[in-house]
Amino acid sequence: MNVRFGLIGCGRISERHITSISQCNGAELAAVSDLYDARMEELERLYRLKTGNEISLIKYREYQALLARPDIDAVIVTTSSGLHARIALEALHSGKHVVLEKPIALSIEDADQIIALAESQKLHVLVCHQLRYRPIIRKIKQYIDHGALGKLYLGAVALRIFRAPEYYAAAPWRGSWAEDGGMLINQGIHLIDLLQWFLGDVQQVQGQIVKGSSAKETEDVAVGMLSFTNKAVGIIETNTITYPKNMEYGISLFGEKGTISIGGRSLDQIIRWSVADDPFQSEAAEAMVKQQNEHQLMYQDLIDAIHSGNRRVLSDAREGKRPFEIICALYQSALINLPVSLPLTSFSTASMKGLQG
Repeated sequence: MNVRFGLIGCGRISERHITSISQCNGAELAAVSDLYDARMEELERLYRLKTGNEISLIKYREYQALLARPDIDAVIVTTSSGLHARIALEALHSGKHVVLEKPIALSIEDADQIIALAESQKLHVLVCHQLRYRPIIRKIKQYIDHGALGKLYLGAVALRIFRAPEYYAAAPWRGSWAEDGGMLINQGIHLIDLLQWFLGDVQQVQGQIVKGSSAKETEDVAVGMLSFTNKAVGIIETNTITYPKNMEYGISLFGEKGTISIGGRSLDQIIRWSVADDPFQSEAAEAMVKQQNEHQLMYQDLIDAIHSGNRRVLSDAREGKRPFEIICALYQSALINLPVSLPLTSFSTASMKGLQG
């Protein structure tokens, strides 16, 4: 039986979700919700194009009506970040599985509520950290888990991209602490998720942020140093002022038996792939890094988990909280100018309002 999805929030990012559902076995899109009819109609046209069928989607301006439908199994939340937690909690109360665009929430308290409710209701929450599903990333994780890199000493991520003032002007919630959450949460979170997925639990975070001259509230530059429980060190270096256009996304790992570094404008270039005593070397890595079907693989993971009934998805609510908590700790460190230890019991991006970085 197909998993029937409903989608809430028909903005630009929703197009990727529509495409992914159309490519998955055992899935169908049944309903959409948005304040604007034209957006819902455009997604319907896209879904018809991708599936090759003249499907009519049920459309709602009020998302609560979509949640009330008993024939919807799972809800996709692609709204502005400030609405993620509220809608996810309402969906869980309605008995729906949830696909939640990053970030999981904008406060630690809301993230914890989502985790607790999903587990008590025995429902899946899939937070969209889709890079975990990319084949080259899965290969690196396999190497680490099997000790191929030996002891890891250092991991570093770099985000050097450009966001013009027009980007923030296009949507009033962008660039606000209360509704958007900041550059790290919206652009840097995927790399931070990979860094902690590879290196393990973070013990302490020290960070600094800088705000440029634009009218928005949130940071333009963020740097951080992470101390992991396994004694490894992590470095975060991110900005959205790389004039005049995006330069790179990058992640590098340095261990006693290997160095792996991936970069490029789409994280699609092998900078170095050198692992001692391993036949899978640069040529094979160069081919694998071009495979970027991670969004479809992410959805298939959820569909299979729903059908199996007895396993977790790779990026569930607990996993979705982990990179968010690291970012919150970095923000808090920037506020108080001191290192911050994890876990955090309380933090909201709204508390950053008024900070002059």
